Amino acid sequence: MSYPLIEQYFDNLSEEQRRQFAMLGEVYAEWNAKINVISRKDMEHIYLHHILHSLAIGKVCQFEEGARILDVGCGGGFPSVPLAILFPDVQFTAIDSIGKKIRVVEGVCEAVGIKNIRTINGRVEALKGEKFDYIVSRAVTEMPRFVGWVRGLVERGHKGTLDNGILYLKGGDLTAELAASHRKWTRYDISEFFGEEFFQTKQVVYSAE
Repeated sequence: MSYPLIEQYFDNLSEEQRRQFAMLGEVYAEWNAKINVISRKDMEHIYLHHILHSLAIGKVCQFEEGARILDVGCGGGFPSVPLAILFPDVQFTAIDSIGKKIRVVEGVCEAVGIKNIRTINGRVEALKGEKFDYIVSRAVTEMPRFVGWVRGLVERGHKGTLDNGILYLKGGDLTAELAASHRKWTRYDISEFFGEEFFQTKQVVYSAE
């Protein structure tokens, strides 16, 4: 599946956004050939499995201009890179402890012309003292551990259509894991937004600060 999949679900994109989304597949393929951050087999499905999956967060919460978003354990830039294209007036920070993954994010942003992502090669603990409006992530660890990592980083407020908080992409049965985190979570089935079978068991889980 290719770029038209994005326009199928996001029909109000600017010409610049269309150009950037259309470039992503090829640019990621070039970088992935140098630094493997996506399995070779999965590259065939990058628009479905990675780009559109990341954009599910944008269906759950529309960020306001100037909102500060932290992507924890960003890997090759998911969900922050697609979201940065979707929300060009929002400021993203993408952090990962593995340097080669950050190099991919930086290379993709440079090639596509994404200006609203700051990259950090390091652990999230290094951000203590900074504040963000939302924290996003995609299945980097179990929720209790993740909540511990990001505790204190979200500033209370309302910089989008949901109160400031955590928006986390995850699949499977999350009942026990979410309960163990001792927070109140709202689950959004991604299949409510996107019709492809890939999303049948996938969710965005949200917790307000």
